[in-house]
Amino acid sequence: MKPRFLSARRISVLMFSLCAFGLMTSAPSSEESKFLVKPVVEKKVKDLPSGPLYWRLENFPTLKQAQAAAGPTSLAAEVADKIWLFTLGSKDGSTAGGTKVVEIGPLPPISANEYLLRVNRAGGAPGTKTAIHTHPGSEAFYVLAGKLGQKTPHGVTYTEAGMTRTGHGPDTPMEVFNAGTTDLDELAIFVVDANRPFSSPAKLD
Repeated sequence: MKPRFLSARRISVLMFSLCAFGLMTSAPSSEESKFLVKPVVEKKVKDLPSGPLYWRLENFPTLKQAQAAAGPTSLAAEVADKIWLFTLGSKDGSTAGGTKVVEIGPLPPISANEYLLRVNRAGGAPGTKTAIHTHPGSEAFYVLAGKLGQKTPHGVTYTEAGMTRTGHGPDTPMEVFNAGTTDLDELAIFVVDANRPFSSPAKLD
């Protein structure tokens, strides 16, 4: 009887261990359950170009070339294995040496004593979302992969990979989320009041 008892006990321990391992491996990690936002590049400027404003996204062969071509309202960075130049300016502009990817705009107007230009890279697994928040300026989106959703008092919009979206004006409550079935990877491009908090908690009615 003793050998049988030990064998049954070992089987029970083994089954418990396998169940525990299954729970450990199937549970999502904290990173997988979050909508991640990572600042890429930013700078402050005193003045903006006149007229309706657009974000122009261009690719360059090297970061050094992009930085050399950057104007007063341009940001150069390496993102998603490409070299980018993000330029705030008029429609249909171009930068020598660059290959235009897309333009986003016109942007909602903004007035401040000083402006912050910033590019964030953001995204997450299906179903992840940001907290409801506002920015003291406008946010434009370019989706690298997946499907972006944005909920505001104006409704819910969706943006597919390779597409753009122009955000609403300053202080608009919003929730940004992964609306697809694969991981979302997107660029969020801002021009905001540099003397106010970049992001503030908000509510959506």
